[in-house]
Amino acid sequence: MPFIQVKSNVEIPSEKEVACKEALGKSISLLPGKSEQWLMVNIEGSQALYFQGKRDPAAYVEVKLYGGENKAAFDKFTSEVTKILSSLLGIQPNRIYVSYFTTTSWGYAGSNF
Repeated sequence: MPFIQVKSNVEIPSEKEVACKEALGKSISLLPGKSEQWLMVNIEGSQALYFQGKRDPAAYVEVKLYGGENKAAFDKFTSEVTKILSSLLGIQPNRIYVSYFTTTSWGYAGSNF
């Protein structure tokens, strides 16, 4: 039950949005027990996002997960997300934040896991 939200101040045309979604879908398997089958993605470009006082290309990524933390897997996934956004959107790695939020309660189809 992962949810990934990407916010960036870069304009993201639909073809790059789809490419990001597909790349995130493939890489989600780096997190144990996660797959694209349950992945929900939200990509927001052209946001009023400032980092270090500048509006140079930047991104903030939230990864929300059902289950516990796995720091080693998070390290691998952060590396991959950074590569994806750098490659597809031209954002420098040092201008990308990735944060993780885990929960043991997740609702779906009218009930909770």
